[in-house]
Amino acid sequence: MRVKDAVGRFGEQTAARYLEAAGLTIVERNWRAPRVAGSDLRGELDLVACEGDALVVVEVKTRSGTGFGTPAEAVTADKARRVRRLAVAWLAGHPGERRTSVRFDVVSVVRGPEGVTVEHLRGAF
Repeated sequence: MRVKDAVGRFGEQTAARYLEAAGLTIVERNWRAPRVAGSDLRGELDLVACEGDALVVVEVKTRSGTGFGTPAEAVTADKARRVRRLAVAWLAGHPGERRTSVRFDVVSVVRGPEGVTVEHLRGAF
């Protein structure tokens, strides 16, 4: 496994535990959009959770330090657009998971020499 992949996996596991401790229920991890002929939709939803009546789509960003900025700063407008499109595809494939609202959160995980820091940005985009 590449170091980047191991760091990402660590971040997603850390984020899932953090969110569950905060009362959210994780309903899906690492969901990939199915390949559809003629569609350019590609990508993965890191975590899909529920909090009350809200469906929460979570983008997890992990870094080993903040020398190049915080992990959350890596969520660009293009990334947010892609995650929204993926969420629509996820909802289409999971009609039983309809909720009264959908929220997009970012969980930022830094695994540095001082330990692990987690920041949860609700409604980030």
